[in-house]
Amino acid sequence: MGEVVSPQPVKLICGILASDLRCLQAAQEALQRQYGRADIVSEVWPFTQTDYYREQTGPSILRNFLAFEQLIEPGRLAEIKHQTNELEKKLAEELKTPWPRPVNLDPGYLEPAKLVLASTKNFSHRIYIGQNMYAEVTLMFHKGAWRSFEFTFPDFRGPQYHGFLSEVRGRLIRQRRELHEMKQ
Repeated sequence: MGEVVSPQPVKLICGILASDLRCLQAAQEALQRQYGRADIVSEVWPFTQTDYYREQTGPSILRNFLAFEQLIEPGRLAEIKHQTNELEKKLAEELKTPWPRPVNLDPGYLEPAKLVLASTKNFSHRIYIGQNMYAEVTLMFHKGAWRSFEFTFPDFRGPQYHGFLSEVRGRLIRQRRELHEMKQ
């Protein structure tokens, strides 16, 4: 029989799609009020890989990621996805844009071997994680590089985000080492 072992803490990240810079900044601030300081913030990129969000978020969508300083237990992902859904609704009311969904928040977590993203939608490659939420391994880190899967979102397939994710991965490894040293 296998021994049950508690999972190691992981790095909470959140992807943001926003209608404009004002909406992006409001989302960043709301997320940091909810989850604490972001210790790594990505560049802001134009989101041009798909028109899927155009009707809800607008014609010139911006993409950004935050990684939070405080490590989390990976079993919290469903709870966090519910919280970010509520934040989206609150921001939509406060921002008063012509778009019904001026920010789209995609929480997930990173551990040294993979990036996991939460979803409200079931699909063949997603697993149920409780509280009516699903998750998928979007990328894996293998032989020194991020690797995608057939189902990986198009914007995650290319190398655009990989530098940010590698920086987050390195920070997580250092944080875990520090935690281990403190326990000894």
